[in-house]
Amino acid sequence: MKKAVFLTIAFILFGYMGLQAQSQGERVLIVYFSRSGNTRAVAQFIHQAVGGDLFELRTAHAYPAEHRAATQLARQERDTNARPELASNVQNIEQYDIIFLGFPNWWGTMPMVFFTFLESHNLTGKTIIPFSTYGTSSGLVRGVPDIQRVSPGVTILEGLSIRGGNARNSRNEVNAWLRRIGMLR
Repeated sequence: MKKAVFLTIAFILFGYMGLQAQSQGERVLIVYFSRSGNTRAVAQFIHQAVGGDLFELRTAHAYPAEHRAATQLARQERDTNARPELASNVQNIEQYDIIFLGFPNWWGTMPMVFFTFLESHNLTGKTIIPFSTYGTSSGLVRGVPDIQRVSPGVTILEGLSIRGGNARNSRNEVNAWLRRIGMLR
């Protein structure tokens, strides 16, 4: 019984927190790419806390399941400045004011599919909030400068980087970051 009451209260609180950004009249979109599920976990924590719409960015051709093969392909894409084809795209992106961009740090920046995404949309006037997961490299590294270069005219708020192995247990860290940047009160 106590557990049921606790869970009910927890769901109500998360729902309330999720309405905060939208109650301020700002439409939120969370776009993420996740090969291993780590970035997806962080995106879901953000979604549970601030609400909005969740969109998983996917390539038309999937990356190899084996880690080494996937990282080699990612490096080749970066070295050739490739623009992988999107499997689907965000409809009516102009309706969003705040866009979270979540990606694994691949070779010091975003996966090249994010360049495809950013170059396919005019985000002028939008607020971009980056977040990343990483393995051996650390943080957002060139991700933020690359977002600025590809999407001039956006406002970029402080990003968050989480070690991939910690992503599925990062809810408290995500919520503390969201409070710090003013997305949670």
